[in-house]
Amino acid sequence: MNRLTLQRPDDWHLHLRDGAMLKAVLPETARDFGRAIIMPNLVPPVVTGADAAAYRDRILAVMPDGADFTPLMTLYLTEETDPADVALAHASGLITSIKLYPAGATTNSASGVRDFDRVRPVLEKMAEIGLPLCVHGEVTHPEVDIFDREAVFIETVLDPIRRATPGLKVTMEHVTTSDAVEYVMGAEGHIGATITTHHLMINRNHLLVGGIRPHYYCLPVAKRESHRKALVKAATSGHARFFLGTDSAPHTDPNKLSECGCAGVFSATNTMACLAHVFEAEDALDKLEAFASLNGPAHYGVPVNEATITLEKHDNPLPFPDKIASGEGPVTLFDPGVSLLWRVA
Repeated sequence: MNRLTLQRPDDWHLHLRDGAMLKAVLPETARDFGRAIIMPNLVPPVVTGADAAAYRDRILAVMPDGADFTPLMTLYLTEETDPADVALAHASGLITSIKLYPAGATTNSASGVRDFDRVRPVLEKMAEIGLPLCVHGEVTHPEVDIFDREAVFIETVLDPIRRATPGLKVTMEHVTTSDAVEYVMGAEGHIGATITTHHLMINRNHLLVGGIRPHYYCLPVAKRESHRKALVKAATSGHARFFLGTDSAPHTDPNKLSECGCAGVFSATNTMACLAHVFEAEDALDKLEAFASLNGPAHYGVPVNEATITLEKHDNPLPFPDKIASGEGPVTLFDPGVSLLWRVA
C-alpha cells in the first residue's frame, strides 16, 4: 500500500503555549488535524470559563489563513474550581473537558490538585452534566520511583475517583505502561486513553543510553521496551478505547538543554508520518484511521471530521525540518530515529 486516505484526524492532547510560541507552533497542528484538545497549563493557568474564552480568542487570532482547525478548550482543575463556573462553561459549548494535574507532576503543574477530596464536588458535577475529565496519571510522592508513578496513580488515585464518582467520563492521557493498557481495557464505565507519538517509538534507552538525550525527556517519562510494545499493540488493535493524543509540547532548545531541562517532546509536524511508519510495521495500516480519526470523536461524543487527508509512501525519505523557529527561540522536532517514508500529501 502506497497511498492511504483517512478521515481528517484529531489530536486529543496538545500544548500550544501562548504568545510567540503559539503563533509558531499552531500551523504545525492545523496543517494535518481538524481539532485538538488544548492543554490549560499556561502561566497563569486557564482555570475559569473567562480564561478559556480569552485563550481561545488568542488562538483564533493567529490561526493560519484558510486553516480548517478547531481548538477544543479545557479548564485546569484546582482545589478552588467552582462547579457552577464549570457547568456554565460546558453548557455554553466553550469547554470540552477539565484537566486534572496532580500538583508537581509535569510542566506548569504547581497549581494542581493535592487533596482530591477538595475537588469531589467538581467531579460530581462533571458526572452529572457529562463533561469528561482528562487526567495526567502520575503520583508525585517522592518515595515513589518515577518509573512507577503511573501504576501507583491508577491504584491509589484514579480507580478510587472512578468508584466514588459513578458516571464520570475519564480520559487517561498519554499512557505509558502495560499496567495502564490493561486497566483501560478491563475497566467498567466510560473510560478511554490517549497514546502519544513518541511513546509508540521510543523507550527509556533512547533517553539514557550513550548519554542523556534531553529532547526525549518527557513526563510521563518513557518506560522499558515491554511497555512500549504494549502501547503499540493497543494503538494498532483498533480497540475503541485508545486514540491519538500527541502531547506535543514545545520548549525552546535553551530550556530543554538547561541544567534543569523542561519535560516535553514536540511532534506536531511529523506525527502522521510517524504513525504510518508504526502501523505499517505492525501490518495494521487499516487500523490507523480508527486510532487517529474515529475513536477519539466516539469517546468525546462529537462527529467525525467530514474532510479527509491522504498519506503517500515515497521510495526515499523526505526530510522534515530539524527545528521550528519561534519568536522565543528554536524548537527541536521529535526525531523518531528511523527514516520516514510516509508524508501527508
